[in-house]
Amino acid sequence: MKNGVQVVGLYVHDQDEALQFYFDKVGFRVHTDARNGDYRWLTVQHPDQPDFQLGLFRPQPPIVDEATAQGLEEAVAKGAMPPLVLVVEDCQAAYDGMSSRGVEFVQEPVTRYGSVDASFRDPFGNGWKLVQAR
Repeated sequence: MKNGVQVVGLYVHDQDEALQFYFDKVGFRVHTDARNGDYRWLTVQHPDQPDFQLGLFRPQPPIVDEATAQGLEEAVAKGAMPPLVLVVEDCQAAYDGMSSRGVEFVQEPVTRYGSVDASFRDPFGNGWKLVQAR
């Protein structure tokens, strides 16, 4: 058994749309897709990182009440959540590939701090930084 963080979650408004985005456009694969009534545990993972999962979760009862769920969806849509970082070997190549699959970037690759990075958002407002590995 390995100790450590295994799942980090993002709030998404529509899990089917999130799955389509992260699978078809970003290139992740499905790890778990399980339902229990209205609740759905949906995780994806980067193909090169099998010990880590990204949860695509709806803010909803019983985890939070309806008013809180609405507030969380609004905060995500405004880009209020901290960005996630996806390390890639070649930022320009990853940018080109993801752009060709329909990912809309808010910042093209830029060289700074001794590396190259670019930024995009998922359909719900969650921010991402592509950072070229040093």
